[in-house]
Amino acid sequence: MKTKVREDKSILEKSFVIGIYVFVGLFALLCIVPFWLVVINSFASESSIKIHGMQLFPKEFSLYSYQYTMAGKQILSSYMVTITVTVVGTCLAVLITSMYAYVLAHPKVKYRNILSFMTYFTMVFGAGLVGFYILIANTLGLKDTLWALILPYMLNPFFAFIMVSFFRTMPYEINEAATIDGANDLTIFFRIILPISKPVIATVSLFYALQYWNDFYLALLFIDNHNLHPLQIMIRQIISNVNISSYVGGSQTSYSQAVPTYGVQLATVCLTIGPIIFLYPFVQKFFVKGITIGALKG
Repeated sequence: MKTKVREDKSILEKSFVIGIYVFVGLFALLCIVPFWLVVINSFASESSIKIHGMQLFPKEFSLYSYQYTMAGKQILSSYMVTITVTVVGTCLAVLITSMYAYVLAHPKVKYRNILSFMTYFTMVFGAGLVGFYILIANTLGLKDTLWALILPYMLNPFFAFIMVSFFRTMPYEINEAATIDGANDLTIFFRIILPISKPVIATVSLFYALQYWNDFYLALLFIDNHNLHPLQIMIRQIISNVNISSYVGGSQTSYSQAVPTYGVQLATVCLTIGPIIFLYPFVQKFFVKGITIGALKG
């Protein structure tokens, strides 16, 4: 009898595991199909998209959408601006955020509770747009500079609290042992705390990189020089110009071939998300651990 019960349970467990795999596989397929449609149809001809719509395997392939998008030097200039802002901004933001979070998590800091409240207050009540613009453009004089795209995002309160939660899981005895050995606070932070904080640093770095890479709001406010336009603003300008050209051109066949409206939109999406997709596998192993610690220990 006991053996039969065990066999029944084993069959039920296997069936449950198989059902979970099937469900996860179908869900992954639902996530992959839209991405596949965007990528594969970015290589389809404009006429194929207009006649047949989005297809899993287009009947006509063409690189004209990418040639149209990448014509001229603006895309290279915008890529350099976006890469510079993302790399410099992410490095500085992670450094400043981790140092600030370590102060909030340190049990011997006298005013850490006041600083935590001030940090949380900025998450609930933000400054007005007019005051923010005056501060960046007039007071700091950062208009038409790359610093206008970097400085406003260098300390995110939510990311700081994720790091605070992680730092609080570390035993304080590490600090005491290092202090007895003669290490000061900077030595403890840079040579002991940071090396063992790779999961949360990788997680916050990915968040900051995505924020800097996808941002267009700051460029829209503070950048008038087209040579300093990041990739997102360049893509916005291209799509706007294509839509205007298509609207003015009407339904003329030759003109619609010269302006690949749908193809340009799909190509720009692929050009935008490509570098982030290549970056994610390098931090994936740290991502889940870092974000779960920040969520459970908050």
